[in-house]
Amino acid sequence: MPRDLTTAQADLPLLNARFAGKPAEAVLAHALSGALGRVAMVSSFGADSAVLLHLLARIDRATPVLFIDTLMLFPETLAYQRDLAAALGLTDVRVIRPDRRALFAGDTDALLHRADPDACCELRKARPLAQALAGFDGWITGRKRFQGRARAEMALFEHEPGAARVKVNPLAGWDARALGAYMDRHALPRHPLVARGFPSIGCAPCTGPAAPGEDPRAGRWRGQDKTECGIHLVNGRIERRRAS
Repeated sequence: MPRDLTTAQADLPLLNARFAGKPAEAVLAHALSGALGRVAMVSSFGADSAVLLHLLARIDRATPVLFIDTLMLFPETLAYQRDLAAALGLTDVRVIRPDRRALFAGDTDALLHRADPDACCELRKARPLAQALAGFDGWITGRKRFQGRARAEMALFEHEPGAARVKVNPLAGWDARALGAYMDRHALPRHPLVARGFPSIGCAPCTGPAAPGEDPRAGRWRGQDKTECGIHLVNGRIERRRAS
C-alpha cells in the first residue's frame, strides 16, 4: 500500500540506523519486503550494474527493473542489457524511452546535448523516468559513495526531493575492489566498454574513457561542470563540478 510522504521521511533515520553496517543483501531484502510499499529498481545496465542486478535476481526476479533507453546509448549497452537480463532470468525489465513527440519538439536535430546538456538529460532521461516511476513508492539505485564528491555522503535510505518516494542505495558503501571481487566470484559478465577504459557509462555523445586514477565519472560530460544527469539531485539541484 502506498505510504504518505510524512511517514516515509520519518522512517528514514530509523532505517539508516538499523541497517548501518549491514550487508547490501539485507538492505535490498528490506526494500523488496513490502515495508516501503511498491518498489522498482532503476538500472543503467552500466559498468558495474551486474552486481546489484545479480543480488536482486537472488531475492526476486519478478521485481520491476526500469531501464531508460535515451535513444543515444552505446550499441554495446543495448546488447548488454538484453544479454544480462536474460542471463539473470529477470522477468520484468521495462525499457523506458522518451516521448517521440517531445523529442520532435525539443530536440529536432538530436543536437540538444551540445547546446544544453541539462535540457537534453531532462528530456531524454529524467522526464521519462519520472513518468515510469508514477505509482511506485520507492526505487532502488546502484549509486556508490566512491563515485564522486556529490555522492560521498549518500545514505542507504533517502527521500527523493519533490516526490513521496524513498530511494534505496544498497551498494552505497561498496568500492571498486568490492564490486570487482563480487563480479569475479559470481562470474558476472562485464559491460564490453569497461575493457576500453569506461568506468562509468552513459549516453554515447557525452561519455568517454577515464584515465587511471581519475574520478570514475571523469569521462561523463568531460570539460563541463556537469556531473549528474538530473535523475539524482543534490539539495534539489543537479550537482556541478568544483573549479580546480
